[in-house]
Parts: sequence; C-alpha cells; structure tokens
Amino acid sequence: MNGGWRYRITSVAGTAALAIAAVTVANHPFIQELFQLLPVVGHLPFDSAAGREFAIEAGVTTVVVCAALFPLYKPRPRRILDIGLSALRRVTIALLALATIGYFDFTYRLPRATLLVAGAVLLVSVPTWFVLVRRRPHPEGDRTVIIGDNPETMNDILDVIDGDVLGYVSPPSAYFGEESPRLTAPELADGGMSETLDELACLGGLSRLDEILVEYDVGTAVLAFAHPDRAEFFGALDACYEHGVLAKVHRDHADAVLTSGTAEGDLVDIDLEPWDWQDHIVKRVFDIGFAGTALLILSPLLLVIAIAIKIDSPGPVLYQQTRTAAFGDTFTVAKFRTMVPESEDAMPVDDDENDRITRIGRVLRQTHLDEIPQLLAILRGQMSVVGPRAAWVDEETLLENQTDAWRRRWFVKPGLTGLAQINDVSSTAPEAKLRYDVEYIRNQSFWFDLKIVIRQLWLVGEDLVRSIESKT
Repeated sequence: MNGGWRYRITSVAGTAALAIAAVTVANHPFIQELFQLLPVVGHLPFDSAAGREFAIEAGVTTVVVCAALFPLYKPRPRRILDIGLSALRRVTIALLALATIGYFDFTYRLPRATLLVAGAVLLVSVPTWFVLVRRRPHPEGDRTVIIGDNPETMNDILDVIDGDVLGYVSPPSAYFGEESPRLTAPELADGGMSETLDELACLGGLSRLDEILVEYDVGTAVLAFAHPDRAEFFGALDACYEHGVLAKVHRDHADAVLTSGTAEGDLVDIDLEPWDWQDHIVKRVFDIGFAGTALLILSPLLLVIAIAIKIDSPGPVLYQQTRTAAFGDTFTVAKFRTMVPESEDAMPVDDDENDRITRIGRVLRQTHLDEIPQLLAILRGQMSVVGPRAAWVDEETLLENQTDAWRRRWFVKPGLTGLAQINDVSSTAPEAKLRYDVEYIRNQSFWFDLKIVIRQLWLVGEDLVRSIESKT
C-alpha cells in the first residue's frame, strides 16, 4: 500500500475513533459531574446514553465529523499552523451541523450538554491528530518533478527551482521525437544537481503520470507547457489534485491557470480547487432544486415553443452543440433552435447584427426561453445554474487567441448564467467577460449565486415585457 492510501486510512480511522471517544467521554458520570460545576452552562441536563441510544449518538457524530473533515484526507504536505487551523474550522462546522440536528429534536440528536462536552474534546483532539499524522516533507527534501511538453520552457523552469529535481514527465514526441524517453539521467562527475534538461532523468510519459506521482512520492509538480492542450495540461492538473500534489507554474506562463496567494519568486501555486467542498454540496443542491422547479413550472411551454419553431422555419426543434466544461472537458448541450439550420459561425456576433436568427428565434433569445433545455444539463451535473458561461468549443479557440488568460474560466463548472451575463457582457468582449468570470470564481458563495439568479430573473422579466410591448 502506498503512502497516500496509508495516510487516508489513518486519518479517517483516527477521526472516527476520536468522534466515538468524544461521545464516550461526554457520557461518563465523572465528566458530567464536573460539567455541572461550570457557570452559565452547568445547569443543562445530561441524558446519559447507553446501548442502542449510545450507538446512535456515536454513529451520527462520527458520520458528521468524518464528512466535515473530508478535504484533510488528501495527502498533501502541510505546515503545522495551516493544518491545525483548517481542522479546527472544519470541526466547528461539524458541531454546527450536529447542533442543527439537535434543533429539530430528532430521536438521534445529541443533548446540548453532551454536544458541548464532545465538542470541546473534538476541538482539541482532532487538530492535534492531524498535526501528528500530517504528511511531512520527504527526508530528502521536497520531491519535485517537472511536467511539460517543451524543452525550452522546461529548462527555464529548471533554472528557477530551488533544490533538487527528481526528473521530468513529458510526451515522448516533445523532446525525443518518436523514440521512447530515456528513463535515467547520466551521472554527474561532481555529484551535484542537474542544471540542464539533458542532465535530468525522464521519468516517463504523461500516460504514466498517476503512477509516477505515487511511485516517487512526489510533493510538488511544476508545469512547463508551452502550448497546453485540454487533454495534457488539464489532465496533469487533475492528476496533481487527485494525488495531493502541490502544482506550480512559472509566473510568466500562468495565463491559463488560477493562481493562489501572492508568493514572491518566479514560481506561483496553482489553485486547483478554488471552492471548498461544502460550497460544492450547497451549490449542487441549489442547482437540482432550481432546475427541477423551473422545468416543472415551464413544462407547459415546451410543446408550444416546439410547434412555433416548426411552423416558423424548417429544421429540428432542438439544436445541439459541444461546449467546454470544467478542466477542459467537453459536453453536448441542447437548446431550442433559434437560427437557420447549418448557419452556425464560431465568431461571436451580437444578436442585433446576426441575420441568421429566425423570427421565433429572436423572440426566444430576447425572452431567454431558448435556454430551457439546458436545465437538463444542470440536472445531469454537466452545468450549474451560476458559473462562467459555457462556450462552444470552436468559439473557445478564437477567444483564447484574443485573450491569453481565457482558460482560467475552466477551473469550475460552467453556468446557465453568471456575473458577466447580468452585467450585459458577452463573448464579443472577451477581456471584460473573463474579468467578471474570474471575479465570480474568487467570490463564489450560495448568497452570491442567489443574488445573481434574482438579478437574472429580473432582467428576463424586463426583456419579456419589452418583447410584449414591441409586438403590440
């Protein structure tokens, strides 16, 4: 079993054991007597649990605490202060969840006194546990590899890395032509550090990246792609995230990624996960609730719109298009057809200047009713209600040529609407659109999403009124 899985199992098992121990301590008669001596809270009654009742209390506490600490199970080298504060914050979230369960007076709730005692134990023991079992830097120092496809860029990276580099991972064709890559580096006469790419070991190709990260216990990966494509560049990022490897990039080549912090030096950290996992859960629940409700309310319109499209112009009712998803993946999205068939063009054009839009299509676009089928993509988890607007893959190429940092939008799931849309900014102004999208990614929250949705619904209402007025 590799060190990563040992850490995962150890951290989860320890967290579960501490949760059970905390409930056990809270139900001990001696502890309860001491608790009653405390001012303010000492009057709260205990309801000592035993047998089945204790098993339920301990089980609920264990599940909630283990779930709240999920992000800390990823084996990443962390500083003591960072992991201690992170564990403390997540235990607090778990206690709030347990208090919420108790508020609804379920039969498996923890009595308030029990929760206070167990919470005090967990707030001390869990952060201490994660500090003790945290993944420490390798005895030989931080084990760093370079992942890239261009020898010049990789050499530039090698010049600015402090410390030893294990080797590099690269597609064979990028540096060795079509031959298999060399797996060992020539020995240096002075036993010193490799200073050029020729002196550095090639650990293998990108297809073996997952195995290499585990086999060599890599702590840091520095990306050195000259022209990253979807599969290689974002696939490498995904592998780093999965194995808890810190990903870095040269600040001169950071246009395609989200970076975190304001670190000095030539290398900056890539923010592989800009949102907390709780944010993802809340966002997904909101997406399902919104999309399901909207489809239910708007379902009577579907047949009417389909008939109107068929009467207005020949062609299919629905229009399907391949769009870019998170980390450069693609998915097929359906919309009500609003243009003449076989007339799509990747170049973004304002609706007022687009003569390919049909009569009913113009109404559907003005009222945003053409977007209704995309609610199915939200239910499938391919999109969110709020996020950077998903762009057509052919359009993405044009937008990337106009905006170097366009791929920063790829770090989250695309949305039906977003901060750019409510500010009336479209792909015809890619720089402004990117600024709004990155601002949203940096500040995302449930309340921010709700504000954007309310604003978008207000704008849809205004557009609907204007459309009706123009027809009368």
